Amino acid sequence: MSKRKLTRKQAWRVQKIQEEKAKRVNKKAQSIDDSELGPEISGVVVSHFGKLVEVEALDDQGEATGIRMQCHFRANLGGLVTGDRVAWREGKSGQGMIEAVLPRHSLLSRPDPRGVLKPVASNIDFIVLVVTPEPTPSSLLIDRYLVAAELQNIEVKILLNKTDLLTEQNQPGIESMLKIYQNIGYEVLRSSAKELQGLSELQAHLDHKVSAFVGQSGVGKSSLVNALLPGENVKVGELSENSKLGRHTTTNARLFHFPTGGDLIDSPGIREFGLWHLEKDDIIDGYREFQGYVGFCKFRDCRHQQEPGCALREAVEKGEVSEIRFGNYFTLLNSDLVS
Repeated sequence: MSKRKLTRKQAWRVQKIQEEKAKRVNKKAQSIDDSELGPEISGVVVSHFGKLVEVEALDDQGEATGIRMQCHFRANLGGLVTGDRVAWREGKSGQGMIEAVLPRHSLLSRPDPRGVLKPVASNIDFIVLVVTPEPTPSSLLIDRYLVAAELQNIEVKILLNKTDLLTEQNQPGIESMLKIYQNIGYEVLRSSAKELQGLSELQAHLDHKVSAFVGQSGVGKSSLVNALLPGENVKVGELSENSKLGRHTTTNARLFHFPTGGDLIDSPGIREFGLWHLEKDDIIDGYREFQGYVGFCKFRDCRHQQEPGCALREAVEKGEVSEIRFGNYFTLLNSDLVS
């Protein structure tokens, strides 16, 4: 998918549309009589419903109470995302009002094809990147997620789901690829929602944390939610027989609570995770194992290709840096996925 560049006129039109939307939201919010609203209480955004967001009340210890209400929000608050901590007021009409958004300690975003970052979830401790034997995991696709997460300072755990699909033919290559990520510090977990394997270990990582599942459609994110949270009955899709890619089933990010403590945000499945919002010079900063070498090349403007005295290329030749990851870096650099 090539990057679409907006003309000045198109950008102006997009801005005007957003301003009009904000005015409509603010007009609707202003029509609510403050006398019909209760006192301010703490809450967390658990999902979106069109122009409204669903908020759950929190007690004095920050624990969810189970009391939920769809709310409007003041236009000056900007966009709200699942996971946002807010101050809100219950309304007698059955709809509340969000008055303020607390500072976020993290924000997970993904870019659209125009390079505009779209927030997905906030205040998460880490993301779980879910991959499966089918469709065959691509190290380049994994690197797209990792680069984006590294540049947003968000921790990533890689989960190989559907381990019941491992065979004598595909397992060696998949395990070899995952070993590359383990060697540079990424934690790799394994599970099978179908056979209920590895779920206890996964649950131990999720307890008392706020996490988000990300990954291509069809990797089993919704099945994992159902296995970890029986009773939620999240809709599960099937793989296309031709492409082995999943059909989208989760349409908006939603927050779920674990009985033992902690929250899980199930985000919309995406097949492509572009980096359109990044400049080419940013990509290298998303490769964590490169950082000990890029500042030690002979030439300050080294592009790590044919220049003499390139510390990074020497590290690859010595086996200190993965040749596959090094190749992926240049593939991303030269692709239409970045500016």
